Amino acid sequence: MITLSRAAADQFSCCPINSHSILRSAQIIGVECSALTYSLCLKKNPFIAYSLAMNSELVIEFLGCVPLLQKLPISSLKRIAEVVSVKRYDRGDYIVREGETPDGIYFIWEGEAEVCGSFHSDDENHTEFQLKQFDFFGHGMTPSPSNQPADVLALSKLTCLVLPNEHIYLLKPKSIWSADEAQEKRPLVEQILQLDPVEVNIFQGITLPDAPKFGKVFGGQFLGQALAAASKTVDCLKIVHSLHAYFLLLGDFNIPIIYEVHRVRDGKSFATRRVEAIQRGNVVFTVMASFQKDEHQFIHQVATMPSVSEPEELFSMEELRERRLIDPRLPRTYRNKVASAEFLTWPIEIKFCEPNTSTNYTKSPPSLRYWFRARGTLSDDQALHRCVVAYASDLIFLQVSLNPHREKGLKSSSVSLDHSIWFHRPFRADDWLLYVIDSPNAHSARGFVTGQMFTRKGELVVSLTQEGLLRKARTPVQATKSKL
Repeated sequence: MITLSRAAADQFSCCPINSHSILRSAQIIGVECSALTYSLCLKKNPFIAYSLAMNSELVIEFLGCVPLLQKLPISSLKRIAEVVSVKRYDRGDYIVREGETPDGIYFIWEGEAEVCGSFHSDDENHTEFQLKQFDFFGHGMTPSPSNQPADVLALSKLTCLVLPNEHIYLLKPKSIWSADEAQEKRPLVEQILQLDPVEVNIFQGITLPDAPKFGKVFGGQFLGQALAAASKTVDCLKIVHSLHAYFLLLGDFNIPIIYEVHRVRDGKSFATRRVEAIQRGNVVFTVMASFQKDEHQFIHQVATMPSVSEPEELFSMEELRERRLIDPRLPRTYRNKVASAEFLTWPIEIKFCEPNTSTNYTKSPPSLRYWFRARGTLSDDQALHRCVVAYASDLIFLQVSLNPHREKGLKSSSVSLDHSIWFHRPFRADDWLLYVIDSPNAHSARGFVTGQMFTRKGELVVSLTQEGLLRKARTPVQATKSKL
């Protein structure tokens, strides 16, 4: 590992932050380039600290902590990391002057600066005009960069990453998941999980007309959208590894949902977020989620995937429905009911491993196995894929607790109370995943279910639990007929 001197480090101060520029600059100043990594000490050389191997990762991690950038998809952050340049300033230096056209958007890597000028008097409290790490300034946000309205002065040794004006378009992606493709062209589940940033830590989601509803906001929608909001406030190198959610009130799918994110903790390896979903001023759903930077230590798996048919050998839900309509083994009244019911194609494709002729009135063991995947090809963001699995995990889960209690004439209602997910390994939610569900217990009108999700290779990628309220549906009270 080679530590560069300050003189050597100065040669890097205006270079774009990428491995090629580091290598070229190192060669120019005569540093031996045979070693794979070049370390710069942040304390001694405050303008930057990274190794050649870790360069891109550290820059992306920094950019992910800048509030302005947290709404961006990871693909945009990676592009920004490739084009930003580094600029250093000593205490008292002017970074930009009033009336000048800034070079772009400045992000403070280390140090402090102050906005000063004729817009505020000397006796005002200047705290609001001091800039620290992760703050940003510049007027490149508009299509034609305008002149700087005030001076920005370095209060200490200062290091900034600068996004040039010609790359400002990177701050305006098509959606929070995709930088290039319009949101309406993305798969339906990705559209459902799209949020609009309202301000820092606050997002707005809606229920799309084609989204599953079940008479209320679908619980999986709360899970997926809330997790999406939390993910957008954490640097993109930290991925959710667990969440614990509570469903408090029924959601109204006719009005928007406000997701307010509380930053509980930000650490080097872990971050914790609490999200509240709000409608009409009431908290209707809350989730606590923990995020971790990837580590490769102590790996084992005891759980084994059950032996089931491959998804290509099984019927889809749509095909099963068509077959049931003409299956003479099913009661005619049931087939007529299926035929007359409105059928909405879900954004998640499902194939049951053991299709049968059971109805909602047929007793069966409290277990279920099915393959599922998102329809279409999702954007390449692991955070999105985990949000999709959170969404899909609630589609057919709690209902398994009712299997041993089904009987002719039974009408029941079920409501999710809480939901926990542990994400063990990376996966793609648009590839087939096997969902193995069991209900080991039901008591006091509460059903309890557990779940495991496996890839086709047998890797255990997700574990889940849920408890929900199970009740017999109330018989509607008939109005008393008048004798008149």
